[in-house]
This record gives sequence, structure tokens and C-alpha cells, in this order.
Amino acid sequence: MTSWKEHAIWWHVYPLGFTAAEAVALPPGAPTRHRLRALEGWLDYAVELGCSGLQLGPIFASETHGYDTVDHFRLDPRLGDDADFDRLVAAADARGLRVVLDGVFNHVGRGHPLFGDPAHAHWFVPEGEGHRTFEGHHGLVTLNHEHPDVLDHVVGVLDHWLARGASGWRLDAAYAMPAAFWRRALARVRPRHPEAWFGGEVIHGDYAAYVAESGLDSVTQYELWKALWSSLNDGNFFELAWALKRHDELLETFTPLTFAGNHDVTRLASRLDDERHLGHALAVLFTVAGLPSVYYGDEQGFRGVKEDRPGGDDAVRPAFPGRPEELDPAGWPLYRLHQRLIGLRRRHPWLARARTSLPHLTNTAVALETAGPGRVLTLLNVGDEPYRFPLDETGLAVAEASVPGGDPCLVPAHGWKILTLS
Repeated sequence: MTSWKEHAIWWHVYPLGFTAAEAVALPPGAPTRHRLRALEGWLDYAVELGCSGLQLGPIFASETHGYDTVDHFRLDPRLGDDADFDRLVAAADARGLRVVLDGVFNHVGRGHPLFGDPAHAHWFVPEGEGHRTFEGHHGLVTLNHEHPDVLDHVVGVLDHWLARGASGWRLDAAYAMPAAFWRRALARVRPRHPEAWFGGEVIHGDYAAYVAESGLDSVTQYELWKALWSSLNDGNFFELAWALKRHDELLETFTPLTFAGNHDVTRLASRLDDERHLGHALAVLFTVAGLPSVYYGDEQGFRGVKEDRPGGDDAVRPAFPGRPEELDPAGWPLYRLHQRLIGLRRRHPWLARARTSLPHLTNTAVALETAGPGRVLTLLNVGDEPYRFPLDETGLAVAEASVPGGDPCLVPAHGWKILTLS
């Protein structure tokens, strides 16, 4: 029997931004805001997009942006309470959507009640005259992952929310944590939740080795993310070819979490130098192996530039309107393109683990052939002239294209096509 997590397609939402929550924690005694309920009105939108799961950013009590947790067992009062969480999970489940949570376990906020408590000094790592922090951020204090009390705490948090209905976890800053910590944690959690999915945020380094050593199901594929946009901007498909070779090697051991945007990076529509190339990036994302994730707003062509400063993430974590009907009409054609490409992928579920070869490659034109029980050819052209690919088109038909119709192997200037066996 095929597990759900082998074919997940995520709609990724940053709830504090999506719901226009306050920038800082509510003062003590302030009434709980029930903003998480706003997401219920968008579940049909995610289903119609073609997604099978809702990947949430941080929802637990924190000091500011959610990654400075102060209570892993309580929803942030800016978003709601346990009843709001239960409602969302039930509403998602009724639509066949899985819910994955963002677990911040490398560090906690400086306001965490155990930080500064002498009885819990062993939870934190001394450094110099103070304590180790995450990448120099004073407000993020690193946990001591070598101590069994910290392991017990993390196992308890994972188990608690999986028992309440979550289907898995995205583990923030996994790259900063010992892989052996996750192996110990999952050895205790998986027997109780064998169908749960665990994916780690890993930016650089040896992805396959981290998965093997940690026991995680997947990690983020930042190498492919970077190649998606920079190969298009530079007119250098050799970079994409190299990234896909690396990607294929990863598939020998796990299925990477693939994406064209997330809460930590500049939006794809802002990153690309030529807006005509949005479809090129999406055609690759949805026709090569992986567990694709669509970051909320990217499917509508939202723009936003991440800046390296306090508040520099705000532009890529915006509020959404109350209802889909309130979105700018200009974004719906891109939404419908996402629908068609995700629909193609769901009609060819074998793509999730399929290998991709490159039967034709130049700086500005590339053919990607993804093969399994079927055959999918993705043709990209970023040149200023139409390009005819010298390929055998026997049995192939155009499934999707930037411009419909015509010779299957002839791609217009700055165009793309996806061919499948007819």
C-alpha cells in the first residue's frame, strides 16, 4: 500500500503573517485572538489548487515571529487555542488534507520560562559569559541536544501534536542540530505514529548523509531551488543540469522536499529577471521528482523581497484577504497554471520518485526527460528565437505549454512545453 507521504503536495502557509497577527506576543491577560479559524475558509482553495496537505509555519506561543518559542504545548494566543487547532485539523481532514507543523527545536526564545531558571541550566549551552545562540541572534537561545531532558521534551512535543491530529513535522534549522539527536527522538516517536512524516530544514551540506544519519524522511532541496531561478536568469541551463544530476543521486535514498519559494526567501516573481520565465520554473518543479511545496501567494504571483535586517522577512510573509474572491484578479491565471501542472503531476504519480535525464542541453535550451512507467519531456527555451529540439517525438503529445498547439518539439522564444506519451 502506498503511503500518503510518498506523494504529498503542500500548500505552505506562514500563519502569523497570513492572518495579520500582531508583530509581538499579546500582553498577559489579553483575550485570545482566534485567527487560526481564518485558514478554514482557504482549505477549499488549497484543495482546488491540487494540494494534498497544509504545511503550517510556527503556531506555538512565541515572543515575535514564531521561531522564538516560549511554550511548545500551547498555541500562540495571537492565533487561537486548542479548540481552534482541533477545528482546523478536522476541517482539513474532511477535505483529505494532511496538516504538518513547524517544529522549532534547535533553540527557544530568550523569554522561555526555563531559560534563566537554575534548575534547568542544563537545558542550555554555556558560551563565553552567556549562552550559545542561533547564528548570533540574541533572542534565540540554543538548546543542549546532548541532555536527555531536552530529548524527552522534544519527544513529548512531537507526540502531543501528532496525537491531536497533525500528520507530520517540518523541523526548523535541522542543519544546526546533531543528526543523532533526531535518530534518538524518532526511534521513540515513530512506533506510536508510523505514518507521520518528518522533514528537516537543511540548506547546505550533504543532504543524503543527514537523512541517513538522522532517520528523517526528507530534507529541503535548496540546491534545486537556487538552480531553478538562477539558471533562468543567467541563461545557463548547465547549472540546472548539474543540480538535477545531484537531485537524481539524492533519490537513491530519499525523496527531497522541493519548492520554488518559502517563508525565508525572496518570492519567485521578484527573483526572476523576466516574468515570462515563471512558467519555466514551475514546469520543472512539477515534472521532476520530489515532494513539491507551493508557498502561499506564489500561486497568485505575489512579489516580495527578503532583506537581511530586522523585519526583513515581512515582505514575504504578508496577510491574505478574508476570502479567495478578494484576491487581485490579475493573479488567477497563474493560479490556474499551478492547477494544470499539479493536475498533470497527480495523473502521473510515479513522477515523485522518477529519474530525470537531459537528452538535449545548451545554455538557453534544455530538454528534461523524466521516465518511469510513463515518459514526460519538459522543454525550456529562454532564447530570443524559437527553438526546435532535435528529439524523437513519436507517440508524444503536448500536455501543457506556454503557447498551445503547433509542432511538439518547436518551442517559441522564452517559452516552454511539457510532452507526454499520447
